[in-house]
Amino acid sequence: MADDLKALEQWASVLLAQLDAANRRKVSLKVAQDLRRSQQQRIKAQMTPEGLQYTPRKPRKDLRNKKERIKKQKAAMFAKLRTNANLKVKADGNEIAVGFFGRVARIARVHQFGLKDRVVQHGPEINYSSRPLLGLNAIDRELLKISLLKHVI
Repeated sequence: MADDLKALEQWASVLLAQLDAANRRKVSLKVAQDLRRSQQQRIKAQMTPEGLQYTPRKPRKDLRNKKERIKKQKAAMFAKLRTNANLKVKADGNEIAVGFFGRVARIARVHQFGLKDRVVQHGPEINYSSRPLLGLNAIDRELLKISLLKHVI
């Protein structure tokens, strides 16, 4: 996989070297936005980069609120994490980055690697299952090539 990324980087650098700095930034931003859209769709489908389903969340024990009505548990995980406000794009003429930055990055890191965290501030620590949110697979690498060609030409 690292060899594939190196080959993609070398191939893209030849194309991008032909552009001036302003156009290179524009193309980098467009490619990064396309990559973010791909990651958002995969997170929405509850799939890992390898194509496996996320580990289902544990059922909540207390599904009643203060008025004794039963609350419904949302089916989709990471609905707010995948929004444009949280899944950020950083791009300049030399590199692109799609990821979580700031406070939301801690939540994403816990789920990405399956770490321990507290649900509430002074509550017990919980072991979270690994649910990789971000990653590149063969489809994403092909998307990067197509996107780059589409925006350069």
